[in-house]
Amino acid sequence: MGEALGARELGAEVARLAEGDAWLEAGRVFGTHRAAHEVWHPGALRHGTLRVGRYAWWMSDDVGHVPVLLGEVLELLGPALRPGAVVVDGTAGRGGHAAALAERVGPGGTVVAVDLDPGNAAYAEARLAEVGQRCGVRVVVAHASFAELNDVCAEAGLDGADGFADAVLADLGFASNQMDDPVRGLSFSAEGPLDMRLDPTADRGVSPTAADLVNELPQNELADLIYELGEERMSRRIARKIVEERAAGPIETTAQLARVVRRAVGPRGGSRMDPATRTFMALRIAVNDELTALDRLLGQTLGLLRPGGRMGVISFHSLEDRRVKHAWRERVDRGELAAVTRKPVTPGLAECDANPRARSAKLRVVERIGHEA
Repeated sequence: MGEALGARELGAEVARLAEGDAWLEAGRVFGTHRAAHEVWHPGALRHGTLRVGRYAWWMSDDVGHVPVLLGEVLELLGPALRPGAVVVDGTAGRGGHAAALAERVGPGGTVVAVDLDPGNAAYAEARLAEVGQRCGVRVVVAHASFAELNDVCAEAGLDGADGFADAVLADLGFASNQMDDPVRGLSFSAEGPLDMRLDPTADRGVSPTAADLVNELPQNELADLIYELGEERMSRRIARKIVEERAAGPIETTAQLARVVRRAVGPRGGSRMDPATRTFMALRIAVNDELTALDRLLGQTLGLLRPGGRMGVISFHSLEDRRVKHAWRERVDRGELAAVTRKPVTPGLAECDANPRARSAKLRVVERIGHEA
């Protein structure tokens, strides 16, 4: 542990330690991350290893997701991470970020992680339990929205008039296992039901599916939704085509909707984006009420963070990033928060090459102003 490695030794050490999932940082053996499966390696991509920026990830087949900007998250939240610290992950996903953060706060630390997807919450709970036991970290995992973080933490005995968390993270993207599962209806790359609910157990009377919106909304409301949440300039044309198609029968699958939108939009000259992308994004945001949940999360910043604590949010499209930027700027102007990142941090070329879904990620981090007790 801690010994410097030459380039040839580093390559050999990565190959030797891949089975044990050791993490190498800046050419040094830093520690073990059996749950997170990460290995630092600036060299070539090897069989079974996925290089992400300065990191290479030794992925178990059942993990199903590569956490984005992991190195940057650990670096920027680092000053708040120490043994005994309290960490809150508002989007547990498959537990990648939370597992790496848990390594930094043991022994004696606490990690609270929530996820709206019950399957991912259960997976993260099992994964983090191993990390918690090994590192002496208390782990609390709940099936809930990050809009409910204060309530979840209070139930876990964490609250305080002046905040209680040393570090908070929210990754607003989706786990790859969600995107790649046709049953979820989040992608048009494969035929699936037009659902899009992150919590498939939610009551459809409270949380309608994308099919409900597509087949039931009036044309003008559907056009406004696609324009406002998808920033789609051709929303009127798309909504008109959807209404024409549904008159002959309900639109029930992702492939059906994608075909309708493509016919309405036609080819976009010079764009690699599928014509259906923005419409699908708009429907997903609406189905899960994502922007309302994000506003509620941002409104909890001061209630969650203790003085000196840091909070990071990873966004994936401009609607999210603008909300984060403006909400925190107001508190920075009032002297309640300090901006750790003046501009959003984005993935490097290597990470984007290895994990194309990371290319639109933007990380912003703030620190709560005040003196620690």
